[in-house]
Amino acid sequence: MTKEQDLGQKIFEEVGGMENVSKIAHCMTRVRLGIKDTSKVNVEGLKKAPGVLGVVEDDTLQIIVGPGFVNKVAGAMCDMAGVKLGEVLPDNLDSAVTSDDTAKTGKQLVEEKAAATKANMKQKQNNTSGFKRLLKSVANIFVPLIPGFVGAGLIAGIAAILFNNIQAGNLDTATWMQYVTILTVIKNGIFSFLVIYVGINTAQEFGGTPVLGGAIGGVTLLMGVTPETPIKNIFNGSDMVAGQGGIIGVLLAVYLLCVLEKFLRKWIPNSLDIILTPMIALLIIGLFTVFIIMPFAGVISTSLVGSINWIIAKGGLFAGFVLGTLFLPMVMLGLHQVLTPIHVEMIAQNGYTILLPMLAMAGGGQVGASIALWMRCRKNKPLVNMIKGGLPVGILGIGEPLIYGVTIPLGRPFITACLGGGIGGAVIGFFGNVGAIAIGPSGVALIPLIANNTWLEYVIGLLAAYIGGFILTYLWGTPKDAMEAVEA
Repeated sequence: MTKEQDLGQKIFEEVGGMENVSKIAHCMTRVRLGIKDTSKVNVEGLKKAPGVLGVVEDDTLQIIVGPGFVNKVAGAMCDMAGVKLGEVLPDNLDSAVTSDDTAKTGKQLVEEKAAATKANMKQKQNNTSGFKRLLKSVANIFVPLIPGFVGAGLIAGIAAILFNNIQAGNLDTATWMQYVTILTVIKNGIFSFLVIYVGINTAQEFGGTPVLGGAIGGVTLLMGVTPETPIKNIFNGSDMVAGQGGIIGVLLAVYLLCVLEKFLRKWIPNSLDIILTPMIALLIIGLFTVFIIMPFAGVISTSLVGSINWIIAKGGLFAGFVLGTLFLPMVMLGLHQVLTPIHVEMIAQNGYTILLPMLAMAGGGQVGASIALWMRCRKNKPLVNMIKGGLPVGILGIGEPLIYGVTIPLGRPFITACLGGGIGGAVIGFFGNVGAIAIGPSGVALIPLIANNTWLEYVIGLLAAYIGGFILTYLWGTPKDAMEAVEA
């Protein structure tokens, strides 16, 4: 068996068997499992499995295995279960039958299992706050889009570098400008139609028809509206602008679409449902989106982005320190997901987000702290090996291996690492207008996405985070027991 197959098999064993898993998915670093009965999960056994960097218990069980490897592990587990990624696993009736169940029919077993699963899900819902469910929904909408953000953003960064060199006279305009145009076209395949992708994912998340969600997202582009045939804002009489209300408007409009669609399907006869439901839903929500939601959400999004810009501009060093220090605790609590639509909206309005470079400093603090631990804990071979494995991806902006494998288990280094990130954030706040043209990566990988040719300021901030995390951890953050000799 391959390494990923071994780990996949071990994960199945520790979560109560394949029959206790309802769904297999993954993000950039975590295998995410839907669990039917959480009492069967051996969390401590999972944490000790070779290759597992950490475990997060949420509405899904999240096993951190690191970037790249996570795709292979999740794929291997799907192959073992005979399902596709994200597909619901079929119930294994044989494993559900016990000596007490032999007299029961298959139908009775299925009904009992369905009732137990429903009760378990209801209990989880009751134990989950509305705000936490909101964060989960935001994550489900935007996390699948992150590969597109990263890919298109890096392409946009290459185009920006070429364009800057053309303007500086380093490259011939006639030869190179066509390549800038081609790269921009590719980049726009994501960003120009982002509202459609968000609409599709939002509808899928809230139980609507994905294509209708995409259509409502497309409505906000006001295709076909020209200066000669404007649509007037019913509140102030000004001309409506394509994209007004941004992502926030799309989220609200598609949510209402899902509510209306479910209502219509209850009352419209089945024979007419395929014709009337989509037409009525699109017509009502489409009109409501153009005349009510877009103007309303436009005010909300403009005020939100303006407030953030003002706070950072006035707060400077202090605002940067607070953001850089608190970001990793936010990640641990899942609160960082609510920032994603804010980043997207800032990019739509300003061309870049000034939040991301400050927040990215948190990972730099982890890198500095880990290097300090490496130097001070050289005799602790397992810890050193963990740091060696996590540092390369940590420098590239993926901090979970270092967070869950190194600093959090040791306690104090996590605090000093966060403070190191705060130092980097303060430096970025001091410089001011350092922004990123796309979201997704951080660390060194974010450099090509830095806007306004301020990449040097970003690098200085990142080095400050490295140094801050290193010094604080070296002097005050290294536990004595971690420095004791331990053989691998």
